[in-house]
Amino acid sequence: MSQATTARPARRRRSGSFVGTYGLLVLAVALFVVFAIALPGTFLTRSNLNAILGANSIPALLALGAMIPIATGKFDVSIGYTLGLAHVLMMVLVVRGVHWVLAALLVLLLMTCVGVVNGLLVELGKIDSFVATLGTGSVLYAITGAITNGARVVPGSTGLPDWFTDLYDSTFFGIPVSAWYVAIAALVLWVVLERTPLGRYFYVLGSNQRAADLIGLPTRRYSVYAFATCSFLVGCAGVLLASQQQIGNPSVGSEYMLPAFVAALLGSTVIKPGRPNSAGTIVAVVTLAIGLAGIGQLGANFWVNPLFNGVTLLIAVGLAGWSARRKLMAGVAANKAVDATPPPGATGLRTPDDQLRDTTGAHASATPVISPDDPAGPTA
Repeated sequence: MSQATTARPARRRRSGSFVGTYGLLVLAVALFVVFAIALPGTFLTRSNLNAILGANSIPALLALGAMIPIATGKFDVSIGYTLGLAHVLMMVLVVRGVHWVLAALLVLLLMTCVGVVNGLLVELGKIDSFVATLGTGSVLYAITGAITNGARVVPGSTGLPDWFTDLYDSTFFGIPVSAWYVAIAALVLWVVLERTPLGRYFYVLGSNQRAADLIGLPTRRYSVYAFATCSFLVGCAGVLLASQQQIGNPSVGSEYMLPAFVAALLGSTVIKPGRPNSAGTIVAVVTLAIGLAGIGQLGANFWVNPLFNGVTLLIAVGLAGWSARRKLMAGVAANKAVDATPPPGATGLRTPDDQLRDTTGAHASATPVISPDDPAGPTA
């Protein structure tokens, strides 16, 4: 076989790896260039770019929160209702005279407790995460309605404290301060997931919970940690939403859920294909933000946004499945290559024991190798 023939599959693998890793980032750049050319007077302006960053800071925090249970193989579909309760509760406390710092701390503590309850229902109650968090989401929505009696929470004649409204309205180095919150949260999650044992345990739990149990990981505890961290980030988004809207709307929150899951799932197909990661989630949020902003400025109808999110979600799920299958096939191919390589000093003659192992499939290389320190999780 010629060298040119053997080089072609290698080039295809490299190009496929590049597209899988950075394809969405390239798409974001391409969309930005297209809309900048098509809308030079409105899209490519500082005010518009800052508006895009500010408007998408809350969906970005939600997406980062939703990403964490997904990394452990679970889903938290209560994030929209948790967001609604957090922002209404924040407004109620501030309007009633509680200092906004104390109110924010109380909201974050309560939302973290919501995440702990979700984790306990899933791990101790043995309820599917989708069903459990859907149920708690309905309860949270009922609590939100009971607090507000179905009405909006409006500040009095004195208004809201300036420091509280500046949480969203202010800028830092010319960039909305809310975008800096997202950057800090993404950086912290990247360090935790990629550089600490806790992140590795999350990925092991998400890839194979049975294997995690076999090696002695306290899977219940780490699952609760994942749900609690998710709800904490959602609580942060709720405080920021209250500062943005400056009124308490009991019906807000549910419309944020779909974009958050779209970004979290789409982000798992890039940068670190096959597993949720904060860098990929941010790339997905930026891509969706550019696309929606450009479409809106081109004069699209109101129904285009949910259509765009729904189609993107289907694409994200499909790409996530394709990436997982591609990774699995690569691992199988690597194992076959190892099996086909004779050990040093081998004569090439096959013994009856070799034939028996071939028949039963009892290759030593097929034994699962599981290590908590392996960031990729257990492999076969």
